[in-house]
Amino acid sequence: MPWSHHSHSGQFCGHAHDKLEDCVLAAIRKGMSTFCLTEHITRSNDDLYPEEVGRDDEATLAKLFDEFYREARRLQATYADHIEIFVGFEGEWIREASLTTIQRLLEKYELDLFVGSVHHVRTIPIDYDIAMYHDARSAAGGTDELIFEHYFDSQYAMLQALQPPVVGHFDLIRLKSDSPNGSFRAMSGVWDKAIRNLKYIAEYGGILELNSSSLRKGMVEAYPQVEMCQVFLELGGRFTLSDDSHGIDQVGLNYDRMFSCIEKAGIDKLWRLTRARPACPTDARFPEVEWHAESTSELRRHTFWTI
Repeated sequence: MPWSHHSHSGQFCGHAHDKLEDCVLAAIRKGMSTFCLTEHITRSNDDLYPEEVGRDDEATLAKLFDEFYREARRLQATYADHIEIFVGFEGEWIREASLTTIQRLLEKYELDLFVGSVHHVRTIPIDYDIAMYHDARSAAGGTDELIFEHYFDSQYAMLQALQPPVVGHFDLIRLKSDSPNGSFRAMSGVWDKAIRNLKYIAEYGGILELNSSSLRKGMVEAYPQVEMCQVFLELGGRFTLSDDSHGIDQVGLNYDRMFSCIEKAGIDKLWRLTRARPACPTDARFPEVEWHAESTSELRRHTFWTI
């Protein structure tokens, strides 16, 4: 039964590894019922990651996404009897022009979902390495508090412009900070902006992913922190599961530890994407799918936890 709504592969992502089909097969072996394929969107030549510089450009990344889409739909059909596969992308909000890029992808492809994420502040990556995080922090004013505020403002702009069905790693900004496991509450301006964003997500009906990737990177809680989850729960917000895997060794990784965060936050219901039933209300942008609730107690009894 467990699922992931956010994943990558080395076949279509320069900082991941393994073929996309092998990642799907890993999810099947682990007994996952739903696996969403969400490779990164095409970025401009100004926004290439270090491993892409000199190798890729905007045109080659666009071609790569075309190839990803065709392969993802093939895998969706090939393994339909074993697992529900959904096809989308992770939309990176870097600058105002990101809106046009994402809108073009939504117009060009028939998709099942997309994940709305922020990986940059002042157009500089904030989760790639410490050096880049420090560059972004300097550009934002020189302190963690200031870059946190910039991050949540960028995220709010993304949320308002796109209303993504899934919001990715809500508090990613803490990963490379001086206190990655610290609380935002001590920074009143940061806390207020984070709560503003959570309120907006709850209002439009977005799904907040519980993302286990922070745990493999040395953090003690999943994204978002338990205190953020508790606020979102009080707002009536909905949660789903994601591993943000970048290869077969990360599929479903640390879900047991993430479940401890779920229990600590008091979350008793999680949502997964499924095929839409006739006459069932859906997001008009994605009429073929709908969100279905599962109790955490039922989820915990699944054989996934013993495999």
